[in-house]
Amino acid sequence: MARTLEKVDVVTVGVGWTGGIVAAECTKAGLKVVGLERGQERGTADFLHVHDEYRYAIRYELMQNVAKETVTFQNTRKMKALPMRQMGSFLLGEGLGGAGTHWNGWTYRFLPYDFEIKTLTEKKYGKNKVPKDYLLQDWGLTYDDLEPYYDKFEKTAGISGENKNPYGGKRSSEYPTPPMVKTPILERFEKATQKMGMKPYMLPAATISTTYTNPDGSKINGCQYCGYCERFGCEYGAKASPEVTVVPTALKTGNYDLRFNANVVEILKQGNKVTGVKYIDTLSLEEIIQPADVVVLTSYVLNNAKLLMVSKIGEQYDPDTGRGTLGKNYCYQLNAGSTGFFDEQMNVFMGAGALGMTLDDWNGDNFDHSDVNFIHGSGIWITQSGNRPIAKNPVTPDVPSWGPEFKKASIYNFTRTLYVGGQGATMPHKENYMSLDDTYKDAYGLPLLRLTYNFTEQDRNLFKFSNDKTEEIMKEMGAKTVVPENVIEEYDIVPYQSTHNTGGTIMGVDRDTSVVNTYLQHWDADNLFVVGAGNFNHNSGYNPTGTVGALAYRCADGIIKYSKSGGSLV
Repeated sequence: MARTLEKVDVVTVGVGWTGGIVAAECTKAGLKVVGLERGQERGTADFLHVHDEYRYAIRYELMQNVAKETVTFQNTRKMKALPMRQMGSFLLGEGLGGAGTHWNGWTYRFLPYDFEIKTLTEKKYGKNKVPKDYLLQDWGLTYDDLEPYYDKFEKTAGISGENKNPYGGKRSSEYPTPPMVKTPILERFEKATQKMGMKPYMLPAATISTTYTNPDGSKINGCQYCGYCERFGCEYGAKASPEVTVVPTALKTGNYDLRFNANVVEILKQGNKVTGVKYIDTLSLEEIIQPADVVVLTSYVLNNAKLLMVSKIGEQYDPDTGRGTLGKNYCYQLNAGSTGFFDEQMNVFMGAGALGMTLDDWNGDNFDHSDVNFIHGSGIWITQSGNRPIAKNPVTPDVPSWGPEFKKASIYNFTRTLYVGGQGATMPHKENYMSLDDTYKDAYGLPLLRLTYNFTEQDRNLFKFSNDKTEEIMKEMGAKTVVPENVIEEYDIVPYQSTHNTGGTIMGVDRDTSVVNTYLQHWDADNLFVVGAGNFNHNSGYNPTGTVGALAYRCADGIIKYSKSGGSLV
């Protein structure tokens, strides 16, 4: 029988960026908050041996154990979904900080177009620009509505950047720290793209350029450019992550109880209210009930949706009828790009996860889509993130993939190759969604989440367009040989592509077309909030974390308002 604990004001499920932000803001407002994290405690001191590439980048030390909890995958409903038993297309974080510990730190704001994509697309191109099978919809708020929260997140994380993007929305203030160092490699990209008429700017970075103390008093150190960011925790405390920013803020209030090895298996509900959550202590296997006035789902996209499904909260999306919203609008991202092989050596083994330049000339609706058969676009970028010896073995297509010739070529090319990428937006399609698997279960007896997903015609067209742009840029940069990415056909859950999963718990102003309102408050239970990239109605040409952070601050505002007056916030 489950043991019931004393009721608290707020319980969060997951302690990454969203859980940390909600905890920090609510505890500062005087609310008692419990943070439940199914992974372990960790922090800067635990990452002193972080340069072990095999341990962290290949064997995924900081990631979720997919033997216990994973997803099943199928391209279409006619296929048999099978479990992902090794990390593949995306990397699911676990432990204090979640994916915010092992991220690279690219911190964009979405374009104003993103938030009103349906209205603005139809206004400019007509209602027939997007086929009816694409489930395009506005978010219910505008860029201007979210701008103060973007500003707050950037100041909390100390984001390093420059306000030189001519396509971005208006900013209420400058970036809190200067951009990272502009290296010769970035200057080569800048010179080439400017010559081509494009407008590059330094990539906004959470691997910050200088020591910084944020408004809550948390200190973030300046980056050392060691090149071990993505898939690693930062040994210097120089990468803005939850465990060095918002979690300490919550803890120092005295109103925060942080619990580890606490795997939530059910949201408890009576009538039109939730009453708390049930979790399992993964060390003792004891079942525990944590009552709360407010429950906030702050775990990863996939787990937030799964918990709502197993708890039977909300109506599951049905692709046959179009009814239901839970699991709807699952989106991924496209990864176009070109590798350039050069004669001269370059310092590619040092850098940082977000040391780069980027441009938005081919992103959003920043170019005329009248004569192309897709909408939205790709952010085009180059990074100097630090090539590592196990994962990076660049050779041209004419070189064998093994043997003496491969070894010689990969060693020669290690410091003579660059990559220009195109991160493409994906639009929601009626056949791409999340549901519960009817065969496979996790270690606690719950059904696994099932992904039904494939690239669409929109994706393939955008990919080719973006691939061509990266190839043109790489040629202008002077590469002697340019190798673009292979054309995409069917999506496969291996190899790694991007951890930028979105949708499934989408936001809006209409309960018939969304799971939560614009404060991320659930339509079916006004004391339940769900926050994360699952709220995105479509994916963008950007990394999601900046927008996730902004939504978390808006959600925290909503929770505090609800704690005072109750009821629906919209």
